[in-house]
Amino acid sequence: ILIVFNLLGWLFPKTRKLHFYSMLLMLFSWGVLGFWYGFGYCFLTDWHYTILRKLGETSMPNSYIAFLIEKLTGWLPQARLVNTMTLVITVMVFIGSVWVNFFRRGK
Repeated sequence: ILIVFNLLGWLFPKTRKLHFYSMLLMLFSWGVLGFWYGFGYCFLTDWHYTILRKLGETSMPNSYIAFLIEKLTGWLPQARLVNTMTLVITVMVFIGSVWVNFFRRGK
C-alpha cells in the first residue's frame, strides 16, 4: 500500500503534503541510513523481510520491488533493471511532488 501511495499520492490534493513527507522519509532511509547499511536501504523492507523469514520465506532478492514482481508474476527481473527503474521512477515522482506542493500556481 505504501508503494502505491508513494507512486500516486502526489496526484491528489488531499494527500500531497503527506505524500511529500512520506517521500522524504523514504529518501532519508535510502540515502542517510543507506550510508551505513548500503545505498537504497529501506528500514521497512528490512523489517518486512525479518517477518517473512520468520514465516519461512527463503531466497528473497535484495529489492522488495523485485520480490513483489516475482510473487505477482513468477518472473524475477535482474537486480540492475529493478534498481534503475525504481530510482528513475522515484526521482520522477519526487519531482512531481515538489512541483505540486511548492511551485504549482493556483494551489
